[in-house]
Amino acid sequence: MRETLDNAWIIAKREFAAYFSTPLAIVFLTIFVALTGAFAFYIGGFFDRGQADLAPFFAYHPWLYLLLVPAVAMRLWAEERKSGTIELLMTLPVSPMEAILGKFFAAWAFIGLALVLTFPMWITVHALGEPDNGVILTSYLGSFLMAGAFLAIGSFVSAMTKNQVIAFIIAATIAFLFTMSGFEMVQNAVKAWLPEVVTQAISSMSVLSHFERITRGVLEAPTLVYFLSVITFFLFATGIAVDQKKAE
Repeated sequence: MRETLDNAWIIAKREFAAYFSTPLAIVFLTIFVALTGAFAFYIGGFFDRGQADLAPFFAYHPWLYLLLVPAVAMRLWAEERKSGTIELLMTLPVSPMEAILGKFFAAWAFIGLALVLTFPMWITVHALGEPDNGVILTSYLGSFLMAGAFLAIGSFVSAMTKNQVIAFIIAATIAFLFTMSGFEMVQNAVKAWLPEVVTQAISSMSVLSHFERITRGVLEAPTLVYFLSVITFFLFATGIAVDQKKAE
């Protein structure tokens, strides 16, 4: 286990540094910070609400992640397969899972950096009033976990195709389905032709429902287990996909 983590850490450092070898990283970070601020201030009515909190800021994170996280994830494996460097990577003295973890943690850290850069929003709220810092902190944690779940989905899809555009579209679609599964409109449609137990199971898979509970300051074990389970499942699926492509 220690050797696995050490090798994954080495790969993660290399992959994280690679993000900044091109201007794309700066472009992504700028777009993310700009959009989160714009949605919070202009669409979310940050000042009109008259409340010192970041609810309008976090409310749009799921919808931004539907586009921005798959954009980060699509290059994780699709680029390796297209360029043929995946064969070289697999000949290195690291296991496929170590490579998967390294790439995933590098991308997750990159998205985490984007979240950290939104810290001025927290400062702004403090300048305007006395916010509940506990709720804000748990909301940041929930946003980070949600990004990790979408990223794991994107990692799996990226391992299945050489085309980054296809990886982006499919990953965004799957993430959208996970987000929408708890909506009443979806639930009513599902109830018409599936048993109640299946309907409840689909509802419990909603990323948005779990994230909204966290943004209310409710950090429960089932929610943490949910996000970690989604991450673990899709990383395991990524391992199967990488092994399959390696054998071809």
